[in-house]
Amino acid sequence: MNKFFKFFLLFVGLNLIVTLTAHAEIVEGRDYIVLANPQPTEDNRSIEVIEFFWYGCPHCNELHPHIDNWRKNAPKDVKFRYVPAIFRANWTPAAKTFYAMEILGITQEFHDKVYKAIHRDKIDLSKEAILFDWIEKQGIDREKFINAYNSFSVQNQVAKTSQMIRQFKLTGVPALVIDGKYITSGKMSGTPRDTTQVLNELIDKVRKDRNSK
Repeated sequence: MNKFFKFFLLFVGLNLIVTLTAHAEIVEGRDYIVLANPQPTEDNRSIEVIEFFWYGCPHCNELHPHIDNWRKNAPKDVKFRYVPAIFRANWTPAAKTFYAMEILGITQEFHDKVYKAIHRDKIDLSKEAILFDWIEKQGIDREKFINAYNSFSVQNQVAKTSQMIRQFKLTGVPALVIDGKYITSGKMSGTPRDTTQVLNELIDKVRKDRNSK
């Protein structure tokens, strides 16, 4: 191996190390933002991660399997939850669908299926008649679902969701809120893998914030 080739390998290796190191360093304003007014979390003993999503969003659909896999292997000190966002009136049926599934205890089984029905099968579940027909075809009791969908509890959750979006000053989805203070999104982070990497970095940042107090 001649000296030139050794030098070339060394140069490439050093550049790779610099690139990887730079990639690991998240930057405020580029990879995430800090809320001026942090919001309280449900359980201050854990690090709360919320994904705001809309079933009809193609970017949420693309990110979902990555976030779902991350969620299943999340650190023990992290508490994760989904919140269906509502930015326009036609997003409300998706939010009500999510909360109705929660009432019926079928979210874990049908969360993925709703995404697939919309993005793979091209079924417009924003139309209630189509949604209820689809629900019945999945083997879910139609009347039970409709009662849950139109329940006072779901209406309350929808109102609470709208309030949360205002409190966090969100402008789109998917959006990840970490411990009520840090926000990142697919648009800021790049690829779904980049998003989960930024998420991990922000969780580490929360741990450091807490340890420094």
